[in-house]
Amino acid sequence: MSVASTKSIVDHALDARYGVPAINIVNDLTLESVLAGAVSARSPLIVQTSVKTVRSIGAEVLFAMWRTMTAGVEVPVALHLDHCPDRSVISECLRLGWNSVLFDGSHLSVAENQRQTVEVVAEAHRHGAHVEGEIEAITGVEDDLGSDEEGRRENLQTLIDFVRTTGVDVFAPAIGNAHGVYTTEPELDGQRVSDLVKACSVPIALHGGTGLSRDQFSDLIARGCAKVNISTALKVEYMKSSLIFLRDAEKNSTWDPPSLFASVREKVIGLTVDLADTFGSAGKAW
Repeated sequence: MSVASTKSIVDHALDARYGVPAINIVNDLTLESVLAGAVSARSPLIVQTSVKTVRSIGAEVLFAMWRTMTAGVEVPVALHLDHCPDRSVISECLRLGWNSVLFDGSHLSVAENQRQTVEVVAEAHRHGAHVEGEIEAITGVEDDLGSDEEGRRENLQTLIDFVRTTGVDVFAPAIGNAHGVYTTEPELDGQRVSDLVKACSVPIALHGGTGLSRDQFSDLIARGCAKVNISTALKVEYMKSSLIFLRDAEKNSTWDPPSLFASVREKVIGLTVDLADTFGSAGKAW
């Protein structure tokens, strides 16, 4: 199957009520590893890139990596630009071939956010790409974007009107979820997910997936969270596995970078397979 549209991936997941892992990668090693994990699990996958990652690697280089590494991949995969308030970055990624983007206008008034999201949806659709929308800022800082203060939640009708007016393909509501590591047990408003799906039939993106329990995932996915974002878990796995390997290398004076890369790759593949199992997407490649 290889590269598919983000809409086809999340629509299929919504209909069958499983969650697609949407994992933020940070470099070529993590990109190749999450793809390998998806193939191993026979799971659809959305590879996410933050604005920080796009800028640090370069959009053209990053997309060339994507195009090369997805050649021959036999599960549905899509490339998504996560949390981007910068329209110029959105335009560059759409021009190069990203499959979807999240225009993050949560810092704007609802009216201005809606106006610009309409424009982004039109631009993306011209490129055969899709758009995730967001009104309310998700608590927590991720890749230098966001705030640790909980933002205002809009009423349900405002969310419904936004989805219907903009025509976004995926929507990310605030339901008590947060980016980063949860310091207390989150109080999640699953009914908000159910109400949005019933009113709009739109796939819901669950942000802040790292740290939620299997039961919490199962409940939210059953309600319509078809896209489940994971960023912090990959960063932690990547850095902790590197640290453990390097401490052992220092102890034994064995300095072999390829072995380090292989060790980290194995851990990231394992994380991806575990997520696919938890979200019910394992074996769902089509």
